[in-house]
Amino acid sequence: MKKYVYIKMIIDILFALILIVPLTPILLIIAIAIKLESKGPVLFKQKRLGKDKSYFYILKFRTMRIDTPHDMPTHLLVDSSLYITKVGGFLRKSSLDELPQIFNILSGQMSFIGPRPALWNQEDLIAVRDEVGANQIKPGLTGWAQVNGRDELEISVKAQYDGEYAKNMNLILDLKIIWLTIKNVILSKGVVEGQQIAQERKIS
Repeated sequence: MKKYVYIKMIIDILFALILIVPLTPILLIIAIAIKLESKGPVLFKQKRLGKDKSYFYILKFRTMRIDTPHDMPTHLLVDSSLYITKVGGFLRKSSLDELPQIFNILSGQMSFIGPRPALWNQEDLIAVRDEVGANQIKPGLTGWAQVNGRDELEISVKAQYDGEYAKNMNLILDLKIIWLTIKNVILSKGVVEGQQIAQERKIS
């Protein structure tokens, strides 16, 4: 698996470089749409946990108003719809808000495939990921947990999937995750906002 880690790093950088050119017009269009709709910066930076629990700042397109609580997971907001902009709603549903993370990948902070980087203060998720070895690899743009439920998963289940990926990381699994990610994005599968998560779990 160690050998694949180096191969994966090379693939990440090469693929990111290839994608930069065709993505540039899309990035510019999204940036203009964000600026036209609401005040504030185009990009949203947030402190996240990286490989071996080092810290870095993840890049996303801003999808919320500037008065949104900064270091709070969206699912903990009482009503996230009060904060998400119209353009932001589309970006989140289509996962286009994640595109700027290509620069995190180029800088070596992230990979295309890996556990989604936890917020620096998500102690419960970080602790469970410690137990399964998921904090020892680079976080990803998408991952095994994302294609198996994403926002709908309990923290313990999400961490279990992350641990499985950390132990079984290989090219075939990565290709499977890429295919399932594309499928889920098209179907908007696994995207749940705000207290809808808590309400659905209470009903079930």
